[in-house]
Amino acid sequence: MSANCCFSAQDKTVLCIQDTSEVNLYNHKNRVKKDEFIGLTNAATKGGIGFLLHPSFVIDAYSFVPYGFSDVKIWNRPLEKLTKKERNYNLLPIEEKESYKWIESSQKSKEVLEKSKKVIIIQDREGDIYEQFAMIPDQKTELLVRARANRTLLNKVKLFSFIANEPLKGKYTIELEGDKRRNINKREATLEVRFSEVTIQKNDLVSKNAPKSLDLYIIEAKEIGDNIDNPICWRLLTTIKVLDLDTALKCIEWYTCRWIIEEVFRILKKEGFNIEASELGSAKSIRKLSLMMMETIVKLFLMQIAYSIPEEEIEARSCFSDQELECLEYQMIKLEGKTEKLKNPHIQKDLKRYVWVIARLGGWKGYASGRKPGITTFSIGIQKFASIMEGWQLFLDVSTR
Repeated sequence: MSANCCFSAQDKTVLCIQDTSEVNLYNHKNRVKKDEFIGLTNAATKGGIGFLLHPSFVIDAYSFVPYGFSDVKIWNRPLEKLTKKERNYNLLPIEEKESYKWIESSQKSKEVLEKSKKVIIIQDREGDIYEQFAMIPDQKTELLVRARANRTLLNKVKLFSFIANEPLKGKYTIELEGDKRRNINKREATLEVRFSEVTIQKNDLVSKNAPKSLDLYIIEAKEIGDNIDNPICWRLLTTIKVLDLDTALKCIEWYTCRWIIEEVFRILKKEGFNIEASELGSAKSIRKLSLMMMETIVKLFLMQIAYSIPEEEIEARSCFSDQELECLEYQMIKLEGKTEKLKNPHIQKDLKRYVWVIARLGGWKGYASGRKPGITTFSIGIQKFASIMEGWQLFLDVSTR
């Protein structure tokens, strides 16, 4: 899976975005085989069983074109798991904790992306691990992590209080889309930006061989205004030298790309391939199917970029084989309407030409003046095309005998 990513990311500055999600097979708990490939999930108190995924999704740092996955860690907890207290979790070495997944995935991603020009690893609060800041960064590898721990600095001041009282470095405005699930209304948000170099210290829970202190940079982007529900407040710890406002704003922009990994999980699960509804009876097989689907998800992102950014030209063979392109050309004849408005406007060799076909198969009406097709439409279309392609290959096999 990582071979294509390694090749595509050569000599590029890339973002390596990580996060964790669980595949919950509770609805199939009486059918799925209980073996070493399945275990308790975060919904264990409700009978949740399944496994966990921790992918590292790589995209270009400037064009945001996806290159693939540098690593996908899949594991499961035991079916009978002891509590943290029973395991003396706080006293375990970092290598024996589940949180080591962040460090392990970062190390493997560094190996895969060794030919990249620069690698910026992006993680949410769970990645705020002292040992990781000590182990992962090097001359071309940086960490950009949302701060979770309100650490005590050398002068005994708390980290969050320290950055909140730093001088204002600038402001910027963004348009926020509404999100009913998170109780966020659509609005224009103004954020104040502060940044500074800080020295963080290890505590008693950190590995003994870790350095006593680390020099990092912290960025705070905090929404201002009155009567705002759920105001934005991002505090980012990074190894990138943040010496001016432009660098701080670039780091904030890079961190906002973290939503892409959420899109990966959304497509893999309920709003796309619905992996948790798989009728397979083996968790091992469902794991393999998840990996196959994630390869397809990279194609879906390429399709979305190809169609939503007209000036971005992407080679059609980045997603489809010659035989698939031939089949898509044939499907195009059936999908084009009689009027010019319903003709495919894109030239050959450009991925947009074939994304148009996939979108039409996914239910998109085809009018350029209408809403552009999205990831869900593409995922439906690609699944339909997979069935069509099976028939196409069968036709070719029979006709050449």
